[in-house]
Amino acid sequence: MVIIVKVSILDYAVVDEGKDGVTAVNETVELVKHAEQLNFSRFFVAEHHNVKAFASSSPELLIMKLLGETKTINIGSAGVMIPHYAPLKIAENFSMLEALYPGRVDLGVGNTLGTTTVQKAMGSSRENFDYESHLKKVQDLLSNDSKENITVHPLIKTPPNMWVLSTSQRSAKMAAKLGMGYIFGFFPYASTDKTLAAKHAIEIYKNEFKPSKTNDTAHAAIAVFVVIADTTEEANRLTKSLDVWLLGKNNFNEFSHFPSVETAENYNFTQTDLRRIKSNRTRMVIGNKTTIKKDLTDLAEELNADELVVIPLMPEFKNRKHALTLLSEAFDL
Repeated sequence: MVIIVKVSILDYAVVDEGKDGVTAVNETVELVKHAEQLNFSRFFVAEHHNVKAFASSSPELLIMKLLGETKTINIGSAGVMIPHYAPLKIAENFSMLEALYPGRVDLGVGNTLGTTTVQKAMGSSRENFDYESHLKKVQDLLSNDSKENITVHPLIKTPPNMWVLSTSQRSAKMAAKLGMGYIFGFFPYASTDKTLAAKHAIEIYKNEFKPSKTNDTAHAAIAVFVVIADTTEEANRLTKSLDVWLLGKNNFNEFSHFPSVETAENYNFTQTDLRRIKSNRTRMVIGNKTTIKKDLTDLAEELNADELVVIPLMPEFKNRKHALTLLSEAFDL
C-alpha cells in the first residue's frame, strides 16, 4: 500500500472572465500563500505562450515572486519548455533562484514547442535538438559538472531538484537514466488506457533510476486535473467550464478568458464536441473531498506514485482557492 506523503499544486495564473492578466498573476500570489498555510508540499507554475486565458508565460520570474512571498513551501516550474532556451540561461536562472532561496526550488522541464506561431516568435525548432542531451547540459551546468569549461554563477552548494514532465515510457527511461524526478501527466491528452501506460512508465522509472547530483532518490508524481467542491453536484457544475476549455479550439484561444459556467452552459456544442468532452473526462477527477481523496489515493496506489500534483483548473478564483482548502482537509495536510 502506498502512503501519499506529498500533495502539490500546479497553477496556470488563470485569467477569469471580467479580469485581466495582472489580476491573474496577483491571484496566483494569493493562492501560493494559501497553499503554504495549508501545508501543501510544492507549488508549481506552468509555462504557456500566446494563450489568452493563462498569464503564466515566464515561470522563472513568477517563481521568484512566489518564493519572496512565502517562507517554507517549495516553488517550481512545471515546466520550463527547454527547446526554447539555451541550457546555460536555464541553469543561470535556477542557480540564482537557488542562491536566494536555498532548498526551496524545483526545476521541472518539458519539451513542448507550442504552435508554429510561438515557435517562430521564440526562434525555436526541433531541428538539431536532442532532448536528452539538452537536458543533461542543464543538469551538468547546475551541478558545476560541465565539460564545456563554463561555470554558472552564482555558485551554489547544491542544485535544485530536477523533474521531467512526461506522458511516455521513453521519457521515464530518460528521467531514470539522468537521475531526475518524474511527473506523469494524466491531463495533457485523453486516453482510455492511460492508467496502464502510467503504471508501466513509473515502474520503468523506479527500476532504472540512477542517483545524480540533482536527485539522489527516485520520486514519481502524477499530475491530474481536479474539480472539487463541497458537493459532487457543485463539482459537476464547475466541470462544465473545463469541458468547454478542453475542446481547445483555435489553439486554446477561442475564448479571451477562462470560460465561466454560464458561458459553458450557453455554448453551442456539436456532436463532435460532445464526444470529445466525454473522452476528456479521462483527464480529470471530479467530486467532493471524500470521493476525491478515494479516487486520487486509489490511483496513486495503483501506480505506485509518491506524490500527487493537483491541477484545480476551475472557473473563478474563489473556487480555486476553496479547492485547496478542501484538498488539504481531504488529505489531512
